[in-house]
Amino acid sequence: MRRGFLGGAFNPPHMGHLVLAQEALVHLELDSVTLMPMGRAPHREIADDPGAEVRFELCEAAVSGDERLAASRLEVDREDPSYTVETLEVLTKEHPKDDLVWILGGDQAARLRTWREPEKVLELATVAATERGAWRRAGIFVELAQLRNSRRIVFFEMIPIGLSSTYIRRRVGRGQPIRYLVPDPVAELIESRGLYREAAAVAAS
Repeated sequence: MRRGFLGGAFNPPHMGHLVLAQEALVHLELDSVTLMPMGRAPHREIADDPGAEVRFELCEAAVSGDERLAASRLEVDREDPSYTVETLEVLTKEHPKDDLVWILGGDQAARLRTWREPEKVLELATVAATERGAWRRAGIFVELAQLRNSRRIVFFEMIPIGLSSTYIRRRVGRGQPIRYLVPDPVAELIESRGLYREAAAVAAS
């Protein structure tokens, strides 16, 4: 099997994440894509974080209508900060016969050499990147060309969608609707839990 993994804070997951997963499934001929919400971020705090457990529940809600998609607790259950190389080491042991594909936006891919053990990451998985913002294929290749196994970086097309989790949180804080911006089960969970209201309202003021 070819298994794709899409990491991030998912605070909250939105339609852009699902479209990215869909495009990866199609263009990379993947059998599945798993959302991998991080537990503790290694280098930054997660803004307006309702907690890793809640973000995992939001991811579960986001993928609930598509059997090709799943959500993983692997990083959420880790006490230490979430490093991709450690996640891939675990996934390699769990799926020793499968091809693993780690999905990234172009801006994240361009920073890959600053990650913990980036060459090990490329040894354990194919890194599949989309072009994003100012980061295009040529520029990303320049940034990463010196890495061993850089040939394992591939690109796929992504429909431009100008959505971000920050934007979703701000709309919630302003009392604006988020239907059609996030999957309905995610919107319902945000509403029922009262997520992002106070923190997002303060940030928007």
